[in-house]
Amino acid sequence: MRDWSLVTGVVPGVVVIIGALALVYLLARRSRRWWLVQVPVAAAVSAGLVLLAAYLVNNVFQLFPDPLPTEVLVWLGVAVFALLLAVMRPTARLAARDKPSPAPGSRWYAWIASIVAALLVILACGAQINSFYAQYPTLGSLFGTDAPELTAFGDVNGKQVTLIAPPPGGTLSQVWSPPAGMPAQGAVSEVPIPGTISGFPARPAYVYLPPAYLVQPRAQLPVLMLLPGQPGGPSDWFDTGQITKTLDAYARSHKGLAPVVVAPDATGSTFANTLCADTSRGHAATYLTQDVPNWIKDNLQVAGDRGGWGVGGYSFGGTCALQTALYAPATFASFIDISGQDEPTLGSRERTVNEAFGGDAAAFAKVNPADILKSVRFPATAGYFAVGDHDSTYRPQQQAMYAACQSAGLAAEYHELPGGHSWGVWRPAIAQALPWFAARAQLSN
Repeated sequence: MRDWSLVTGVVPGVVVIIGALALVYLLARRSRRWWLVQVPVAAAVSAGLVLLAAYLVNNVFQLFPDPLPTEVLVWLGVAVFALLLAVMRPTARLAARDKPSPAPGSRWYAWIASIVAALLVILACGAQINSFYAQYPTLGSLFGTDAPELTAFGDVNGKQVTLIAPPPGGTLSQVWSPPAGMPAQGAVSEVPIPGTISGFPARPAYVYLPPAYLVQPRAQLPVLMLLPGQPGGPSDWFDTGQITKTLDAYARSHKGLAPVVVAPDATGSTFANTLCADTSRGHAATYLTQDVPNWIKDNLQVAGDRGGWGVGGYSFGGTCALQTALYAPATFASFIDISGQDEPTLGSRERTVNEAFGGDAAAFAKVNPADILKSVRFPATAGYFAVGDHDSTYRPQQQAMYAACQSAGLAAEYHELPGGHSWGVWRPAIAQALPWFAARAQLSN
């Protein structure tokens, strides 16, 4: 049951059918006043509440860098509509030509039936919103049983271990032979990475160590820093993103070899938007380009050359990955930008400049990838762009940044996957990008 899909197939289909029948039940009355007054009022109030909530989320609280999608707002509206019907239906007065009112005691049954029906409609709407974002791909992910088991970092690190490095001009897979006792899976740990230089108030990071890292001798593996979206946090790649399964699958087909993955915090809290820059909102850029790399070098045995270092992310994290690679080309030779924006934003260029940069457009230009790429060339950096083919907002932005990178002499690839702006694209995109990064980082061909 834990592997039942909540995005496609039987389960979401059945949930929607049940929700539709429940909505029919909530609407089913023969009263003229019900259809001419109460149902239209419920619909109008539902639409008004959802539009008000959207305005507050998009313009007042600024919880997301982009407006809530219309499809999501529609399903939220249907949920509110069902809830209002559930409240109104048992108390609605019958018209003169309706059947006689039921006995007083049966009113409780009407309340219970209406509330249950509303909950079924809300569940169906939630299923549709989940299908849009693919936040919970399976039943196991919904209840947290798909989350990786955490291991104490001190139990698996053991820094001073003999290393097997890739040969000059070759790949690590050419010289690596798995030693006896190598585990079949990697290990995941939660670790604090302090903002020693930046002062950034980061939440704990997550670290994945592949099987080839957990043995003696140890493979000198490349490191891939993965950044989450916004809203979000470091655990997103491991919980919703199920990156552990992706990395373990790659390791199984490559003699236990896979990148070491470090997922640090880039925002400081779930809904914060640091713009992946050093601003009044926090010194996120310094944290990601200095504090995190310094911690990795001090605590992990990984590739020492920049060629073995990469940074990636989705949505906000994709934009941040591109920014980080451009901020620190001496550290990161590769980046993976999945469904990223064409610039860091709080909703608009004007608002971003005014609120985060004190109205200084030149300061914004210094951290804006499009402006950086106009003035600096990056012949030793490579990028991998991926986006959903139905992502009407981010697809053209990805295309623009791909073209800008090419103009700056940066070796880039562009890929489109079926889907929109959701985990339905981000999960397979990172799996498809791994071989590209592995070849870049001398891990395997």
